[in-house]
Amino acid sequence: MTIPEQIIAKIKAYQTIIIHRHVNPDPDAIGSQVGLAEVIRNSYPDKKVYQVGSDTGNLAWLANAQPIDPALYQGALVITTDAANTPRISGEDYNQGAYLIKIDHHPNDEPYGDLNWVLPDASSTSEIIVDMINDSQGQLQLNQAAARVLYAGIVGDTGRFMFNSTTPHTMTCAAQLMTFDIQHDKINQRMNEITLEQAKLQGYLFDQLQVNDDQVAYLVVDQETQKRLNVSAQQVHSIVGTPGRLKGVLTWVIFVQQDDGTYRVHFRSKGPIINELAKQHDGGGHPLASGAKAADQAEIDTIITALSALAADYTAQ
Repeated sequence: MTIPEQIIAKIKAYQTIIIHRHVNPDPDAIGSQVGLAEVIRNSYPDKKVYQVGSDTGNLAWLANAQPIDPALYQGALVITTDAANTPRISGEDYNQGAYLIKIDHHPNDEPYGDLNWVLPDASSTSEIIVDMINDSQGQLQLNQAAARVLYAGIVGDTGRFMFNSTTPHTMTCAAQLMTFDIQHDKINQRMNEITLEQAKLQGYLFDQLQVNDDQVAYLVVDQETQKRLNVSAQQVHSIVGTPGRLKGVLTWVIFVQQDDGTYRVHFRSKGPIINELAKQHDGGGHPLASGAKAADQAEIDTIITALSALAADYTAQ
């Protein structure tokens, strides 16, 4: 059997199915997790299906997680979606089930679980879920609830179809999901929406962003700035893609200070491969979009220096 066929066989075999995604969820994490959950509920109404994890924050309008009794993991099938490695999985009980499946589109640097289905060339994990549904020969039935969140997942991870991961197949999947009357225009509007405070944060970025001679842009958003602008660390994510709009910026990094004083690091690139650098700082991700951590200003300086070296090597080629 193919891996998708094995996954479907496991879904059919288990009565309780618990689906996790990654921490600090983005639309693809929620879309793939909840989309799969809704498809299983629609296809097998007798099964108990749960979507678990931390608060979905600003994406609560898309879907929410469900609190569950840890005892439910006993004898359950557990599936993770869009979670590249175990530290990124939201929910500490993910390994307490009877069988664990990983479905993801990040590089498979940590092939955890009993069964892995990882396609790094896919635009999103949501696209992978759509493919599994379409190839299931009717064993998985798509419905409007699933189509809505899966569409949001694809839109989110392709940057509204602007990233190079977008393929003709990606557009075909999105078109299929739109046939379910999901009000795609309202989804797009909501995903593009920011608060007034986030708009002021955009202004702060353009005022404070540094761009060096290697075309590397960088910004630190510390706790004091977050409090002054009345934005949370999670809301700062809305500006991560903004430096890429600037002419003369090849790659960029944004450091967001967390409550414990450390920094969440957001890497983005128009060419230089940055996920190997992210791995050196307790992170990882896609070749052109990754995340990591920095303990202090010294590590921030180290990351900027290393990123500048990558950019310089890239332009010299």
